[in-house]
Formats: sequence, C-alpha cells, structure tokens
Amino acid sequence: MKAFDLPTQPSSNFSLVLVNYKTPDITRMCLELLREHVQEQRIPVWVVDNDSADASLDYLRTLDWINLIERPSPGKEAGHIAHGKALDLALEKVDTDYLFLLHTDTFVYDKEVFAMMMRECTKTPDMAAVGCVEQLNRGIVRDTWRLTSRFCKHYVRKAKVRLGMRSKMPRPYKETHLKSFCTLWNARLMKSQGLHFCMDDLVPGYTLQDRMSSLGYGIKFLSPRKIFSYLDHIQAGTVAAAGTYGKNHRRTKMYQATLKRFQEQQA
Repeated sequence: MKAFDLPTQPSSNFSLVLVNYKTPDITRMCLELLREHVQEQRIPVWVVDNDSADASLDYLRTLDWINLIERPSPGKEAGHIAHGKALDLALEKVDTDYLFLLHTDTFVYDKEVFAMMMRECTKTPDMAAVGCVEQLNRGIVRDTWRLTSRFCKHYVRKAKVRLGMRSKMPRPYKETHLKSFCTLWNARLMKSQGLHFCMDDLVPGYTLQDRMSSLGYGIKFLSPRKIFSYLDHIQAGTVAAAGTYGKNHRRTKMYQATLKRFQEQQA
C-alpha cells in the first residue's frame, strides 16, 4: 500500500517532491534523513522516478510512506528537461498549497528549514517562491572573488563582441534564478496562472520565476549562509552519481569525496 492509498488524515499544507534517476546511495540517504520528520508531521512526499530501472527504483518500491510515480522512459530528453517534466507530473498530483522541491543529493539535517521557508513564503499572499541562487556555501571571500572574476569576464567578452572580435557570448555574471535543490513554490499561485516548471528548453523553474515576477509576485532570496545552516548539498551530485561525467571527471571525484564524508558523519 502506498502513501496515497492511506485513509485521509490531517496533514501539512505543503508537499515535498524529489526526482530520482539512478542514484541509489544518495536517494536512500536523502529519504532516510526525511523519513521520521515527514511521518510525524504527515507531510506528503512525492518521488518521481525517471525510468531508472536499477537498485534505486527497487528501493523506492519498498517504501510505504512515499507517493511513487514511475515515469516511462524519457527517451532522448536532455537531463534537465526530463527532470522538469517529472516535476510537472508531481505538480499535477499534489493538492497542497505549497510545494518543496528537493534534489536527491540534498541532505536535510535540521528540519526547521521547512518551517523557516514556509514563514518566508506566507508573510504575504503574493509570494511565489523562496530559495537560494547558489548551490553551495562558498563563504564571503570565495563568493566575492567569484563574482568579481565573472564580472570582469562578462564585460571583457561584451567589449570583444562589440568590437567584432572572436569571443564567447557574455553570460550573466550574477546568479538570479533560484536553484531547485531546495526551493519552496506557491503551487496554488502557479496553478491559478496556468504555469508549471518545464515551460521551454531552459532549466526548469527559470522561466517560471521570470513569469511569476513579471506578474507582480514576489521571490524571496535566502543567503547561502542561511540555507546551508540547515542542510548540505552535493553540487551536481545527481549527475555524478548517475555516471554521466565519467570516472575521472573533476565533479565525479568531488561527488565521491563528499559522499564519503557524509557517510562517515552518519556512521
């Protein structure tokens, strides 16, 4: 019996959704950190599997406290598109006013993060989303250096393009879109406007955020220092765990080292 087959009981006014694709180790770790809290608070948890056909799906099928959606093979869809369409499947199912997006490489150690973000999102009725634009907490020094170097690179490339010189196109030097490793969305507002996560070929949620902002709804930005006091996140961990980068890729090695550290902390 799955969670959505259980008798109706009072539950939270928000749901959690995760997308799984071939990440058995981190999926198990992520969900085990959530299990006790979501069961006590009766928070609906939705997990969409993107046709993993591996041990991670076998594990998910054993859990009676989640709502599992097994999405048929996404075929040749780009990874971010498959992820976005999976989120939209869950969005159709949830009946709560708010929806938390989590990645399977997000490890929540302090469950107060949910209450904190809900307080931020419910301060005003026109708040569309709460989250962070950075995927890790680099600290003030590294953040300042990163912003400065990207600022310089942006305007050097822009100048070259204007002068007709060969150059890569300038990319925005400042992050402006919420990252979905831990983001709270006002699902009620989204549905009232007929909006969803995967609206084009951009990263899911980016166009949604732009549309909600253009309609006058608010977006609350949390600092990395604040949000990472509640949780850890392995940047690109889901991609590395699925073997997409290759064994010797820098991010694969970072993923393996970080996962080992988290496992030792939990032991």
